[in-house]
Amino acid sequence: MVTLSIDGREVQAEEGATILEVARDNNIYIPALCYHEEVAPYGACRLCMVEIAANGREKLVASCLYPVEEGLRVKTNTERVINNRRMIMELLLARCPDSEVIQDLAKQVGVDKTPFKLEDKQCILCGLCVRACEEVVGVSAISLVNRGVNRQVASPFYEAPDACIGCGSCAYICPVNAIKMEDIGDTRTITMPNPKMKKIEFKLKKCKVCGKYWAPERQLEYIARIAGLAPETFDVCPDCRQ
Repeated sequence: MVTLSIDGREVQAEEGATILEVARDNNIYIPALCYHEEVAPYGACRLCMVEIAANGREKLVASCLYPVEEGLRVKTNTERVINNRRMIMELLLARCPDSEVIQDLAKQVGVDKTPFKLEDKQCILCGLCVRACEEVVGVSAISLVNRGVNRQVASPFYEAPDACIGCGSCAYICPVNAIKMEDIGDTRTITMPNPKMKKIEFKLKKCKVCGKYWAPERQLEYIARIAGLAPETFDVCPDCRQ
């Protein structure tokens, strides 16, 4: 265990934990858009920047990446930190001006308009969907492609990815609701925030007991294969199995 202080409050934490993890464990708010406890930290959005003092130096660090250490002093709301967050929110507001999530978060830090040229994007390039697809689902159907201003989330050649199983993890984890998923009848449709990509459709499995369509057939086939289960394992939905 190590002892550190956050905003003047002394806390203890497991060695190797990050500042953001420790802050959240102690109900200390630090905003973040690209962080999720189920995937490896990435440090893309930079909203979680905090000011630290260690070894006689003060500097800004991404709290989702910086590991705690003995005697570390962390400040989450200094003028330097707040100005940094406001600049980031101005940039995000310019990129995604119609996003309600971005609008609400901007207001929290005192930003209601941006001096930058407005774009018409939905995706903030946080990479959560890509990391969830790779690290949690294990299929890597999408990735971050291109560089600079052309950076975007896409599948190979912008085609419906053969590796995608339609699980919807990308839609669930997206912090700004840029990825849309809808189940209608026997079909699940996933719409990526990339105009070059077409909507991806998946046939849903029908429960042999209640007749409800409940999960993509491709997802269930994938689970059965990696778990070594018989294909008929998923002929009945979870509700009817109970």
